[in-house]
Amino acid sequence: MSLYCGTICRRKSFWWYRLLSTYVNKTRYLFELKEDDEACRKARQTGVFYLFHDLAPLLQTSGRQYLVPRLSQAEPEVEAELGGSFISLRRALSQLSSMDSSLLFTARALLRWQDGHQFCSRSGQPTKKNVAGSKRVCPSNNIIYYPQMAPVVITLVTDGARCLLARQSSFPKGMYSALAGFCDIGESVEEAIRREVAEEVGLEVENLQYSTSQHWPFPNSSLMIACHATAKPGQTEIQVNPRELEAAAWFSLDEVAAALMRKGSFIQQQSDALPLLLPPKLAVAHHMIKTWVETQTCSSLAA
Repeated sequence: MSLYCGTICRRKSFWWYRLLSTYVNKTRYLFELKEDDEACRKARQTGVFYLFHDLAPLLQTSGRQYLVPRLSQAEPEVEAELGGSFISLRRALSQLSSMDSSLLFTARALLRWQDGHQFCSRSGQPTKKNVAGSKRVCPSNNIIYYPQMAPVVITLVTDGARCLLARQSSFPKGMYSALAGFCDIGESVEEAIRREVAEEVGLEVENLQYSTSQHWPFPNSSLMIACHATAKPGQTEIQVNPRELEAAAWFSLDEVAAALMRKGSFIQQQSDALPLLLPPKLAVAHHMIKTWVETQTCSSLAA
């Protein structure tokens, strides 16, 4: 089992904190916890802990939601006594609050990184983590290793009236999402978007626009860079690359809007055709798709 100390901790009362904004105050405090082992040790006495087993967090069921039990150092670490169970974070995504999911994403990513960087890549010697777990150091050569995120471009391609969604075989049945792929060494975000769209669905895109970004812990720690793009005029025929995708298709505004409104489980229909299933609300892909629907709807009403 693994413990992750969350950021809900009591702050030390330094006089200069009062001169700073709330955000700067919090940021400086978290920086101190990462760099000062003694400060982190003291914070752990009153801090909040999350319990993991094999990267699965301990969660409690409450109606249709999952709650995260926040533990102190003195509390027992047993599933039965805490009234919860270790549940895959992927499985729990749609039933977590945004605050809980953000902290659990960070915790899972750090625990996975710690597990995979226990030895120095140059000397082969065991590395030693600091108290906060924010870095690992090789005692033999003092090389410092910091957690890293892999940049991933995720792009919602449209042709004006429709958006292009795709699925991999690992997705739940019926689920489609925006196109996504890792940035290659030496690529800009724009180059990565154009390459990924060309590789996966055989289209060229233009009018690239940045939307937002999100940390995503699956399968490793990734920085999802969300963008919108339009297919070049006259180039809307999809040619799926079977090495990358299982399927891809254009979806109308009505189809996507209906999928956003749909709630509950997705039951197979009598015709054996599954309704369109979109990524969970916590995923940046859901946000992108929802924004596109809202923009298109407003444009239609204004016309």
